[in-house]
Amino acid sequence: MNRRKELIEAYKQMKPDMGIYVIRNTQNHKCWLDSTQDLKSKMNRVKFQLQAGSHPVRELQKEWSEMGEGSFTIEVLEQLKYDKDESKTDYSEELAILKMVWEEKLADGAIEFYSK
Repeated sequence: MNRRKELIEAYKQMKPDMGIYVIRNTQNHKCWLDSTQDLKSKMNRVKFQLQAGSHPVRELQKEWSEMGEGSFTIEVLEQLKYDKDESKTDYSEELAILKMVWEEKLADGAIEFYSK
């Protein structure tokens, strides 16, 4: 097998961290909660969108632009583990349930969410 094929196969076998992350405004404590099958990539993309002024959640974008990046934190709340069944590739249902659990947890703490 040539090197290119080996790299392609290694890429296919990669399992990125998946789970729930939150963008939290440290001044007014509002949050944006999201789930993803690739935490690192999604968090980088969202941060880039916010820095570029192109995030789809207008209220979050407005406050980010007005208050600055220093007024926000981006953190992973929980990672979802992969099943032992290696053939499973779609975890969207599990992530949706996990997101609902975290919405309830945060809402109990009187946290307000940015709405889409």
